[in-house]
Amino acid sequence: MGGETDLNTLLKGLSPELLPDHYVFVTLPDFSAEQFNSLAPLGLFQEVEDTTLILNEQTARDAGFEFEGVFRCITCKVHSSLEAVGMTAAMSAALTAQGVSANVVAAYYHDHIFVPAADADKAMAALSSFAEKV
Repeated sequence: MGGETDLNTLLKGLSPELLPDHYVFVTLPDFSAEQFNSLAPLGLFQEVEDTTLILNEQTARDAGFEFEGVFRCITCKVHSSLEAVGMTAAMSAALTAQGVSANVVAAYYHDHIFVPAADADKAMAALSSFAEKV
């Protein structure tokens, strides 16, 4: 079943949820299926330069990976369509107004926003306010 496309409905039902773990982004030039199984990445993207993995911070530390920045993940519980227009822009604008950087990953059912760990509460407040505004 496809997700919601109406922007007002999406924002009103955003229902952001802050995941408890801390995450980091690492890159690996030669990534294998064996590594996938042992690292259990939350996300993976194959880029021209390397493979980018989103890993639990402790998993990355245990593996000895270098990384920049520690992030928290906010999952928007609304089931958004991959063809929805404006949701990412609206969320980004709200976070920008609070001075919070955002790395958005859209999966099939939900959008996931990675924000600096120190800004997680501020980001949650900004995103939670959509339900009151719309």
